[in-house]
Amino acid sequence: MMVRVRFAPSPTGALHIGNARAAVLCWLYAHKHNGQFMLRIDDTDRERSTDAFADAIMEDVAWLGLKHDLFAKQSDRFDRYEEVKQQLIADGRLYPCYETPEELDFKRKRQLAKGEPPIYDRAALLLTEEDRARYEAEGRTPHWRFKLVPGKISWNDHIRGPVEFSTDNLGDQVLIRGDGMFLYTLASVTDDIDFNITHIVRGEDHVTNTALQIQLFEAITNKPCTVEFAHFTMFLDKGGQALSKRLGSLSLKSMRDKGLEPMTICSLLARLGTSMPIEPVLSLDELAKNFEFSIFSRTAPHFDDHELDVLNHKLLTHMPYTMVKDRLPAEINETLWLLVRGNLESIADANAWKCIFSDALFVTPPEEKEYIADALALLPLTPWDEATWSLWTNALKEKTARKGRALFMPLRQVLTGFDHGPEMKDLLPLIGYDRAFARLKKAAE
Repeated sequence: MMVRVRFAPSPTGALHIGNARAAVLCWLYAHKHNGQFMLRIDDTDRERSTDAFADAIMEDVAWLGLKHDLFAKQSDRFDRYEEVKQQLIADGRLYPCYETPEELDFKRKRQLAKGEPPIYDRAALLLTEEDRARYEAEGRTPHWRFKLVPGKISWNDHIRGPVEFSTDNLGDQVLIRGDGMFLYTLASVTDDIDFNITHIVRGEDHVTNTALQIQLFEAITNKPCTVEFAHFTMFLDKGGQALSKRLGSLSLKSMRDKGLEPMTICSLLARLGTSMPIEPVLSLDELAKNFEFSIFSRTAPHFDDHELDVLNHKLLTHMPYTMVKDRLPAEINETLWLLVRGNLESIADANAWKCIFSDALFVTPPEEKEYIADALALLPLTPWDEATWSLWTNALKEKTARKGRALFMPLRQVLTGFDHGPEMKDLLPLIGYDRAFARLKKAAE
C-alpha cells in the first residue's frame, strides 16, 4: 500500500515552529517512500476556528514548500461523522452521559483523594430509559463517550519503540459534546480511515490519544488497526523548560517577516533531535533522501531561535544565483550575488549592495580627507582586474606609510559605504573606474 501521511492543524491560531516540525517530518517521510502528503484542516472546533487562520496555515505550509497531494476540511464532513456516530451507537460502543461539568469535576476530585486514577466510572451505563428521559426533561443534553474494550493496547512506535497501555488507566473518552460538536478523536480517526492514512507522525503529547484511537479504528472498521505511528519528542527552550509557552512568538509568519528562508526552517526541523548534524540543505528532496525515524532520539531537543539565524546565514552562503534571482533587485547580477551572499543575514540584505552599481557617493571623516586625496591621485588607470586593488594599496602604503586597517578601511568605506563585505580585490573591478573616481573625489573635498 502506498505510504500516505497527513498534517492536520487546527485553525485556531497561527502556525508555529512546533506545528511546522510535524508538517516537515510528515512531508519528508512521505516523499522518502514515494508516498503522498495530505493537508487536512481540523476545524471541528466551531467556536475557535476561523477561515483567516485556515488560510494563513495553508499559506505557511506552501511557503515551506510542502506541496500537498490531498486536501480536506473537517467542517465539510459533518454528515460523515454523524454516520459514524450512529454506527457506534448501534454497535454499543458509544453511549450517552448526562453529568454536568461540575459533577464530573467532583467525581475526579473524589477519585484523586482516594488515590484512584481520575477516569470516568461508567455510571451512565447504569441509567435506565426513565433516568435518561428525566435528565432530558431537566434540559440536559447528553455528551457521548466511547466504550473501551478492557485489556492492553499496544503498538510498535517508529520512534519510541514498543508502547503499551492498559485500558484501566484510560477511561472512556468523550467523542461528542453535549452541544453536538464532534471532538478531535472521532473526526480524526474517521478521516484517517476514509483517506487511507498509513502513518501518523506527531508529537509525543498524543501518545495516550493513540491508545484510544487504535480501539476506535478497530470499532469503526471492524478489523485490526493497520495504521503505524511515530511520536517525536517535544521541544525544550534553552533553559530546559517546555517551549509551549513561547510558541505564540515563534510563528511561521514572524519568521518569514524576519527574512528566514523556508529551507533554513526545514533544515533545522529535519535534524533537530536526531543523530545527524544540523546543516543547511538547499532542497526538500535532498533532505528526504536521508530521512529516517531511526535517527531520532528519545531525548527532547533544545530549540534556540538564534540557531535559525546562524543557519540562515550558512544557507545563503551556499545558495546559487538561480534560486534567488527572482527575489533580487535587477542591479544584483550573478557575479555580485556570489560575492556578497556570504555577508548576508537575509535575502533582503542584498538590497543594500545595489550601491555598487549606482551613482551613490559616500562621505568620510574629515581627518581622512588628505589620505583619500592621495588615494585619488594614485588611482590606477584601466583596465582593472583582481590585481588592481593590490597594486593601488601597495602604492598608497609606500606613499603614506599606512598599513592594515588604517590603509584599507577608509577606502572600503568611501567606495562601498560599508565597513565590511567581500574582498575589495573582487569588488573594485565591479565598481569601475568612473564610480570609484567620483566617490573618491567627493570624499576628498
